[in-house]
Amino acid sequence: MTKLNRQIKKDSTFYERMDFHKNLIRILKAKADKIKEGGGKSALQAHIKKGKLFVRDRIKLLIDPGTEFFELGIFAGQELYDEYIPASGTIVGLGYVSKKLCVIVANDATVKAGAWFPITCKKNLRAQEIAMENRLPIIYLVDSAGVFLPMQDEIFPDKEHFGRIFRNNAVMSAMGIPQIAAIMGPCVAGGAYLPIMSDEAIIVEGTGSVFLAGSHLVKAAIGEEIDNESLGGAEVHSSISGVTDYKVKNDEEAIQLIRNIVDKISGQKFEGFNRATPKPPENPPEDILGILPKDTITPYDMYDILSCIVDEGEFDEYKKNYGKTLITAYARIDGWAVGIVANQRSPVKTKTGEIQIGGVIYSDSADKATRFIMNCNQKKIPIVFLQDVTGFMVGSRAEHGGIIKDGAKMVNAVANSIVPKFTFIVGNSYGAGNYAMCGKAYDPRLIFAFPNARIAVMGGAQASNTLLNIKINQMMKEGKEISEEEKKKILQEISERYEKQSEPLYAAARLWVDEIIDPRDIRKIVSLGIEMANHSPITKSFITGVIQT
Repeated sequence: MTKLNRQIKKDSTFYERMDFHKNLIRILKAKADKIKEGGGKSALQAHIKKGKLFVRDRIKLLIDPGTEFFELGIFAGQELYDEYIPASGTIVGLGYVSKKLCVIVANDATVKAGAWFPITCKKNLRAQEIAMENRLPIIYLVDSAGVFLPMQDEIFPDKEHFGRIFRNNAVMSAMGIPQIAAIMGPCVAGGAYLPIMSDEAIIVEGTGSVFLAGSHLVKAAIGEEIDNESLGGAEVHSSISGVTDYKVKNDEEAIQLIRNIVDKISGQKFEGFNRATPKPPENPPEDILGILPKDTITPYDMYDILSCIVDEGEFDEYKKNYGKTLITAYARIDGWAVGIVANQRSPVKTKTGEIQIGGVIYSDSADKATRFIMNCNQKKIPIVFLQDVTGFMVGSRAEHGGIIKDGAKMVNAVANSIVPKFTFIVGNSYGAGNYAMCGKAYDPRLIFAFPNARIAVMGGAQASNTLLNIKINQMMKEGKEISEEEKKKILQEISERYEKQSEPLYAAARLWVDEIIDPRDIRKIVSLGIEMANHSPITKSFITGVIQT
């Protein structure tokens, strides 16, 4: 391997940038800390009075001492509805339980009694998808009043709605993926199927209950008068119906039982991705904050970023002098062998003297990336995508050179890739560039955004002016006169709306990304991601015939 040998210039600009990005991180952390409080003090007090632990305290007890819970989707639902639903009312993440990496899904009953909103359903499906893709045990801590009825039409009938969760329960059982559920509160109607379709179900005495219809609905439907405990409480389901497998006295006992059950799991198979002894990067990860500009327009050198990520700055670059707006290389991150596909944000000069724009995918760079992705699949090397892409090159020269064909090959290679893919949106993520660089639609095992990221069909300036022209033409057809002042006002309104929709928080609220991360954590996130993916042996082949080269 060759060394990157990058010396980061630490001048006033570097420290200004670092302060800027640290402030973005502080703002996001403050928002996250507020979300972690759940539904507020009064809701929490009422919850604790019932003898229950707060959801985040449940998770702390569940995971191994001294380990961290890696949360996903903390901003899901942020400013998405009129109702305030921190973390969408459900906590999802990865954690070690009895030394085994597990997916954990836990309802927060302090948020609308744990009711399911559309985004709650989407988040649960994402958790199940991660468990299935990586063959990880999944643990459900159930405490939910069921579907949020005012929005039932957006959560009940469609393919990716509520019923898909129970379908996934069945599929995971067939796949041999362990599913363990603890019923720590109400479990109502369709939601009752989730724990009972798990492999083992624990119910907490006095607080846990399971029924298709609660006592009020039973009385309305058939006239029977009965209380919820007699209808579907712990004693009923552990001694009469046989619906649950274990009855426990409290949350603590339920959590210890889960840990005991997970401890006995055996037979996990591993792909065996290549890992050597981890080594620190050439430059500290903190330097990323001083390298990234304060905007997403100013160029910077992606090699500098990579020197803060890869072990010892060691780097085997593939086709270094060809297709230079994309960097493709083999390296190690925290010891794991990886393939890296990264957009170069500095302008580059070709052998013919042409200056290519940084962050743009040209025909030669698309061709290079296609071949490299195929090589990684052949060698079974996970791929890390670092996105800062404004799209594919446009114009007559690019079109005549076959940019659509070359771009399609790259998209094809990404779509058919069988090795684990991990995507980090470092800056821009625009248009078809988002797709070619393994955006959400292309099944990355995990996808993250930096706090400064921008995700949209095109850049804000181009989009705003395009939308302005459409608006003006529409108004002129209606016979309306438009002054320059009105044009400026309309442009400002469009720009502000478009800017908000491009922000990473907007994307995270809708689960277009799994999380907004601190860039300094990228190495440990890649490492955890590959360790997660290592649980799922690759059983199919990458078919190169679908990509004509």
